[in-house]
Amino acid sequence: MRTILAAAVLAACSVTPAFAQDSAPRFSGGHVEAITGYDHVTDGDDGILYGLGGGYDFRNGNFVFGIEGEVLESTAGECGGGICIDASRDVYIGGRVGAVVNDNVLIYGKLGYSNARIEATSGGTTVHDTVDGIRGGVGVEITLGNSPLTLRTEYRYTNYEQGGERHQGTLGLAYRF
Repeated sequence: MRTILAAAVLAACSVTPAFAQDSAPRFSGGHVEAITGYDHVTDGDDGILYGLGGGYDFRNGNFVFGIEGEVLESTAGECGGGICIDASRDVYIGGRVGAVVNDNVLIYGKLGYSNARIEATSGGTTVHDTVDGIRGGVGVEITLGNSPLTLRTEYRYTNYEQGGERHQGTLGLAYRF
């Protein structure tokens, strides 16, 4: 299995110069992304988030407009009095607007809808509930050389109904196509 993975990475690296010859401007087109980071939920213990995202960006001069979506899971939660409450999954869809500040760096802001599932467990019984919210954030995306890979870092704040809040710091590795 490691041999196959090493061969795939080597093959991807060897074709990278072909991507540099494309006429499409950077920070334009589709992308898929692996995401991880820090998750802090109001009145709970902090945790690690992880998941997948994707989207499509439109570039006009140095301005970028995009749509994006994510599905994340979190280890954030809290136990007390025989009851455990876990943050569970988080689904996001929204848009972003940014500016290309040099050939390799995009600075952007984002705004969209978030739906989080909360799980409460007591005595072997688990109950699920969902809450809706609005997420805002800021981030930086940097291209990695002449490859189709970019590195993204973001701060996000989500305000959920019923008074819940979430602060996240994320790191993502995106493949642009």
